[in-house]
Amino acid sequence: MKRVVIEGVSPEIDGGRFPVKRIAGDEVRVEADLFADGHEPVEGSLLFKHEADRTWTEVPLKPLENDRWTASFTVSKLGTTLYTLKGWVAGGKKNAIAYGKELKVQVDRGLARFSAWYELFPRSCGSFKDTESRLPYIASMGFDVLYLPPIHPIARIMRKGKNNRVGAEPGDPGSPWAIGAKEGGHKSIHPELGTLDDFRRLVKKAGDLGVETALDIAFQCSPEHPYVREHPEWFRHRPDGSIQYAENPPKKYEDIYPFDFESKQWKALWEELKSIFLFWADQGVRIFRVDNPHTKPFDFWEWVIGEVRAKHPDAIFLSEAFTRPKIMFHLSKLGFTQSYTYFCWRNTRWELADYFTELTQGPAKEFFRPCLWPNTPDILTEFLQKGGRPAFAARFVLAATLGSSYGIYGPAFELCENQPRDPGSEEYLNSEKYEIKHWDVDRPDGLKDLITRVNRIRRDHPVLHRNEGLVFHPSDNDQLICYSKQSPKGGSPLLVVVNLDPHHRQGGSVDLPLDRFGVTAGKPFEVEDLLNGTRYNWQGPRNFVELDPAAASAHIFRVKG
Repeated sequence: MKRVVIEGVSPEIDGGRFPVKRIAGDEVRVEADLFADGHEPVEGSLLFKHEADRTWTEVPLKPLENDRWTASFTVSKLGTTLYTLKGWVAGGKKNAIAYGKELKVQVDRGLARFSAWYELFPRSCGSFKDTESRLPYIASMGFDVLYLPPIHPIARIMRKGKNNRVGAEPGDPGSPWAIGAKEGGHKSIHPELGTLDDFRRLVKKAGDLGVETALDIAFQCSPEHPYVREHPEWFRHRPDGSIQYAENPPKKYEDIYPFDFESKQWKALWEELKSIFLFWADQGVRIFRVDNPHTKPFDFWEWVIGEVRAKHPDAIFLSEAFTRPKIMFHLSKLGFTQSYTYFCWRNTRWELADYFTELTQGPAKEFFRPCLWPNTPDILTEFLQKGGRPAFAARFVLAATLGSSYGIYGPAFELCENQPRDPGSEEYLNSEKYEIKHWDVDRPDGLKDLITRVNRIRRDHPVLHRNEGLVFHPSDNDQLICYSKQSPKGGSPLLVVVNLDPHHRQGGSVDLPLDRFGVTAGKPFEVEDLLNGTRYNWQGPRNFVELDPAAASAHIFRVKG
């Protein structure tokens, strides 16, 4: 007879179908409802083990209130850790009732949660060897991931011209995402960038500076890709026999053929695509930014990420899925380590507070790791177009402090490039996607110094290394957003105030929970702006803040009780 009931287990994603996510060294706190019929007391245990281990470790459950129990364990090894529970009526452990499910924890390395990405087109530097000379600049700003768009040969047939023009002029280099030419495909390097040895050297040189290389994985082909000739069965064909090019309405990609993941030869296709990940892993790459994963089957991603992680448990996958929320979340559940977000288009105080409260305090916090990008080669928002340098500064501070992981597409971002291709468009004028750009990264009007300072603050303050502990605070001016990050265990917080109006000085009072900050009521306390070293003496929960975007768009305060 089963007298004990175990239910309401947390964390548990979709009935245990998917794992929760943690970093090696994290504590996993488990809660459950545990009760039995009658008046006899009940007891229970939490059991856990790494999937490669044979024996379980058992931890006693401790009572909370109202038949709620808890226990914790620490994950130490990359890969998958399993956990479950059992309960029994006191005095009868031999008749313990098992929960019936083995729940999972996906355990990643630290860079999966805390990272600063810098996107760079190596061809605008010249070659891989020329890109090496840019590495000290990137490292000096405090970035720890260098993300390279596709580095493969680019087709000449149907090559796009400047500003995505159909039909290239002589000398137009084409889009790197039109992968494949006579020189090779996804496992080949564009000959103007160098050789495979040159690439491996770049990866090593970056690593020596503390910067890990991430590679773009775009599962699509140009009309010249060897796969088109060797495996026409991997593509969809029109009634006239021609292969259907890619579309993402209203955008058309005449220079790209999508794969048919449901072709009769899908198993061979899937295996070949897996081999692309493994090939670049053999070259030293462990971070992959995946292009448009929402346009490929969910089953494929769950399978291929599992296969790659089985060989390389330190692999990190960033999902570039600008799609509907439930699809973004589902891709994360399937195994993607991080994901792009809607941050680009959240501009008002209530939009930002509502969205990041959902991501950091709602159910998604257990499996969805946001990576915040204020710009990409495809996204130049209206806010950046019209707000000038102050807008770039504000969005940078927001990205770097709201989320523990963020990225920028540079040098366009730090140089505040803000000219759209057309009115109402989010495409860059003279986009680097279709032409080689020459950037003056030493321009004095750039954001290099701000970026460097903020990244140093991020590294020096562990409260910015995770997304938990984010709390928004009231302000009597809607143009000022105020929030803090604090360790779940308490201690000194960091307080951030950002002027969301890039054109005008804004001031107002902010209300702070001084008891949570460890500040004694009625006594003055000091806040120090870590961006410029200025110190202010405040008293009481309400204090006045003013920001002139021409001088500074944000404060990052250290609160001293």
